[in-house]
Amino acid sequence: MSDSFAVGDTMPDIAMETPDGGSVKVSDFRGRKLVLFFYPKDNTPGCTTEAKDFTALSAQFAAAGVDLLGISKDSPKKHLNFIAKHDLTTPLATDAEQGGLSDELGIWTEKKNYGRTYMGMVRTTYLVDTEGKIAQVWNKVRVKDHAAQVLEAAKAL
Repeated sequence: MSDSFAVGDTMPDIAMETPDGGSVKVSDFRGRKLVLFFYPKDNTPGCTTEAKDFTALSAQFAAAGVDLLGISKDSPKKHLNFIAKHDLTTPLATDAEQGGLSDELGIWTEKKNYGRTYMGMVRTTYLVDTEGKIAQVWNKVRVKDHAAQVLEAAKAL
């Protein structure tokens, strides 16, 4: 596992499962800009807001030549429920339980909450250029206005 990936590094190319049973990886998007937003858990308040915000702006991302992919460790079945419940149009992927993309990036990490220690996803967004290199990173994302900030950065890339 890497300590962290930074701007200019090539995004690791690790396959993730899609809700329809297929798979997706960063190299599938070569030639297009890509936003990968990693979030902790489907159907939680912050994650729902973030996914809905990206969905609301998805046409503007598409017009700017930018693909979106939301990623958590939730199962494909949970993703299908999340998509249906909130009318999400943003594609989602399931990161592997162990050794997945979030592990490689160092954002699946030990967290503490109310004295309890557990493994969890650090809400992080990556803007990847057409060559598969990291163009911008947002660490420990605050959800409010985040999707709009990412859209502006993606348009400028």
